[in-house]
Amino acid sequence: MTTAIKTNTYEDVRLNEGAEFAALMDRIETFIPLIKENAEKNEEIGKLTDETVAALHEVGAFRIGVPEALGGYELTPRQTIQVLEKVSYADPSTGWVLMALQMITGTTGAYLPPEAQDELFADGNYPLIAGQGTRSGKAMRVEGGYRVSGRWSFGSGMLHATHVHSAAYDAENDRPIVVTFPKDQAELYFNWDVMGLRATGSIDYSCEDLFVPDTYVYEPTTTAPLAGGALYRLGLANMSGICHTGWALGVGRRLLDEMKDLAQKKHGSSGTSVDTDHFHAEYARAEARMRSARAWVMDVWADNEATLDAGELLSMEQETLTRLMLNNTTWAVHEVGEIVHYWSATAMARRGDLQRLFRDLNVGTGHVTSGPVVLQACGKYLAGLAPGAFWAFIKLIEPDKETGK
Repeated sequence: MTTAIKTNTYEDVRLNEGAEFAALMDRIETFIPLIKENAEKNEEIGKLTDETVAALHEVGAFRIGVPEALGGYELTPRQTIQVLEKVSYADPSTGWVLMALQMITGTTGAYLPPEAQDELFADGNYPLIAGQGTRSGKAMRVEGGYRVSGRWSFGSGMLHATHVHSAAYDAENDRPIVVTFPKDQAELYFNWDVMGLRATGSIDYSCEDLFVPDTYVYEPTTTAPLAGGALYRLGLANMSGICHTGWALGVGRRLLDEMKDLAQKKHGSSGTSVDTDHFHAEYARAEARMRSARAWVMDVWADNEATLDAGELLSMEQETLTRLMLNNTTWAVHEVGEIVHYWSATAMARRGDLQRLFRDLNVGTGHVTSGPVVLQACGKYLAGLAPGAFWAFIKLIEPDKETGK
């Protein structure tokens, strides 16, 4: 028999104003040189340096997605996008680790019941929770919780985490769940041998017949937080989308700025391509693509925030536009990267910031949330060809034509 976890609908809770945002951005600014300086070392060791992680703790960056009631900053979506944009500009891997850890830590705090909240966030402290929620392990219902087994990939930030979050499926009761447990109860596989985002340490991990109590279980489709305000009514998919949007904007802007610096260094040299009308037009196109993508990001999220602040859930159209906006942002930034690659010529062949940024970009833009299937589904719904459909994470679910269910 399935045991339901008590939830609160929170219709009367408004969007938190994120009062710490301005001060946080100022603190982060002081550490940007350190983050940039550690980027190469991060890649060499396959994780963030201790100095980088300590800086993120010191400025409070990991608190941005944690409910204010649990000692976090509970920033608005647009504020979170700007924080992740700023950190990812300095180093894409640092931004990626931050986006994963703060989002999973914050949503875990919001969706788990008070017993778990009290243990994880005691005395103003916070855990760092990493893991993967798009592929499920197996869960067997037992008294007081679940026995969970599985192997998961892409555990970004796992090497810096204290706890693990993972999707699992209880087949007997037809119930998808998310479980949380201490990292020392998982087996880690140090197999993150990749082209880019090497410092994210997005390794595989597993567990076998691990007991997870009900107090550390929630349903992945929930939009009813047990701590925090209207932000957490977005659900996991949209919370993840906020993160990937901020990351993409930061990396894209950094690549354009690196190209600008390179062009100024090459300007006036004999036969240089940056002194051609073709380059000038291409750089202008990249700048326009970048700025227009960012403008749409802020427009979509301003509308979403107004809906949340009114105590409502996002409409189906808002849900669709949010996914389409992320797809557009991701591939706008990818186009910018291709333009920079074309015009930087041999400068990108040598190991350094420009090459690392390009490699990181091309791994990050391959994330499933911005894949072609999502784009196709957005188009189908917006064209009016999927009436009655709804989103389950990144999948458009259409009602059965015969039953209407």
